[in-house]
Amino acid sequence: MAASTEPVNPQATAMTLWQAVEALAAQLPFSTQKVGRTLSTTLSDTHAEGGDVFRFFEGTPVRLGDGTELARIDLRIKREGPHPGFLVLELGGRCVPMAEVRQHYANLEITGVPRGRSLDEATTHTATLGWGRLSFGFTERNPDCLAHVAFDPS
Repeated sequence: MAASTEPVNPQATAMTLWQAVEALAAQLPFSTQKVGRTLSTTLSDTHAEGGDVFRFFEGTPVRLGDGTELARIDLRIKREGPHPGFLVLELGGRCVPMAEVRQHYANLEITGVPRGRSLDEATTHTATLGWGRLSFGFTERNPDCLAHVAFDPS
């Protein structure tokens, strides 16, 4: 593969969304260093209110090789005691339709539905995997495109 002459963007990675999901699942338990290295981003403590139990970290946006953008990276790590962490990737860029999600995770169950309070509420489809639950959210605002991916290790 020839070297690109375009400037290198440190917040870009050649990984596809699906390669990123697999690479992140392989990182468990989560840490700011492992998630940051995997996604080529820096995670910073948000010092969020109510953070008595969890520390909240947010990463800078990342453009993936398939045109998907990780618009927001939200990592939560328990302050004390063992816990694998919780990670949410909010998506932008290209539209990822449900058919594409099902190509990678065919065995999904609906675990959340909108209650009619906001266009940002999502229908959530969850795969139960060996390490925990991987959920895919489709908001009412744009129900044909994947809005977020959540990693909930058990």
